[in-house]
Amino acid sequence: MTDVQGTTVDIPAPDGTADAYFALPGDGGVRPAVLLYMDAFGVRPQVRAMADRIAGAGYAVLAPNVFYRHGRAPVVELPGMITNGDRDALFTKIFPMMGDLTAKAVAADAGAYLSWLRDRPETDGRPVGTVGYCMGARLALITAGSHPAKVAAAAGFHGAGLATEDPDSPHRLADGITGELYFGHADGDPANPPEQQERLTRELATAGVRHTAEVYTGAEHGFTMADTEAYAPEATERHWKALLDLFARNL
Repeated sequence: MTDVQGTTVDIPAPDGTADAYFALPGDGGVRPAVLLYMDAFGVRPQVRAMADRIAGAGYAVLAPNVFYRHGRAPVVELPGMITNGDRDALFTKIFPMMGDLTAKAVAADAGAYLSWLRDRPETDGRPVGTVGYCMGARLALITAGSHPAKVAAAAGFHGAGLATEDPDSPHRLADGITGELYFGHADGDPANPPEQQERLTRELATAGVRHTAEVYTGAEHGFTMADTEAYAPEATERHWKALLDLFARNL
């Protein structure tokens, strides 16, 4: 791990200005770029720490506030540790914002984030890696499918909404994906049940997409997030190895 420098940046976006966290190795070199999609709880110290860890492995990492239409991060006030008892009250505020993230809106926003990364002097301008957590896994998959020439690798962990029966479900973009994908599914996840996991794998295989999908046995939805009760340290370290190996192969 190298020293990391992080800062808040503003990105011109389709419906305003998206604030984001931008993390870089501190040596001033030109690096491959990574687009990191937050979970529903937003860009916060936990997400910035994850961006820092990826940057420390040698990447320029952008973590946008995808709820920018509703304000700058933190859009929703959070406790220091998010317990299961906090979730209902938090999601009363969060669900309406999630509803704005249609496939069309996500693809448009992704175009803005990818263009910003491409034009930064700190990045190599090549196709990027992207990773998302919880709802962010859906955003990463939409990004890979809607901007295939700009995405070399995409990953999603404890994802939700990846392969539903909705006409705009992101698995329906599989035919256009050219990068390598990795999914780390939570075990017994009501937000991503086995039938949806199987549908995703089947669609990717039919489309000839290079992909790996694994179930993290015993790990709950949200298992990578150390500021929640779902956090599972062993599964999280497994996720880091899989993610950084994916990026090392492709970026």
